[in-house]
Amino acid sequence: MSEIMIEQIDQVLHISLNRPEKKNAITQGMYSTLASTLNNAAGDFGIRTVVISGNGKAFTAGNDIMDFMNEEITLTSPVFHFLKALHDFPKPLIAAVQGNAVGIGTTMLLHCDLVFAAPDAIFQMPFVTLGLVPEAGSSILFPRLVGHAKASEIFLTGRSFDASESLTMGLINSIEDAPLERALTVAAMIAKQPPNAVLNTKALLKSGSHIAIENVMLAEGEMFRIALQSDETQAAFMAFMTSRAKG
Repeated sequence: MSEIMIEQIDQVLHISLNRPEKKNAITQGMYSTLASTLNNAAGDFGIRTVVISGNGKAFTAGNDIMDFMNEEITLTSPVFHFLKALHDFPKPLIAAVQGNAVGIGTTMLLHCDLVFAAPDAIFQMPFVTLGLVPEAGSSILFPRLVGHAKASEIFLTGRSFDASESLTMGLINSIEDAPLERALTVAAMIAKQPPNAVLNTKALLKSGSHIAIENVMLAEGEMFRIALQSDETQAAFMAFMTSRAKG
């Protein structure tokens, strides 16, 4: 089966990460499909809202480490096309999260308009731990959400945080026993709203910082690319792979 499953339910597009045996770790091929799917949905008047979820026990383990180690990452790589599509997406974007949401699994939520999480959801942005820097505009979006001190603590230590803490932070809307069901229900409700009013309201909500975030994302991307080539990051990746093999 496809590693990205796409289903349209009336005017709601449901995108599922479908690599449960790898905890939905995302490859460059998957990023390419995600980017094209979002860009196509942006121009399709028959789609009013989009829901993103992950199949299996995890939302996503983040980037596929081996994929990143074996591929040359540039600013034209599929991951950056996906991040741009995410940032520019004009319609309501809703996420349903269960289990682990690591790296981009957390940072992509900062671009979502609503997020529903299961009680077992665990969020983590271990970029520094892997010798990298934050991405997806998270270096501006996350401190804006939680404050500089809390953002520094989480980024610099790489520690995880649970659904309860994420709710207190304002990262998610609510904790749900069935987050996907809730996400699809709310998506259907929004899809019935006057479409131009929905589009214009989202645009207004983002208008104050859209360009600033885009510029930060470009700077993050260049620093991320350079870091990937460093000995420090390669050593951190190897330490991560070794610890995971032992675990």
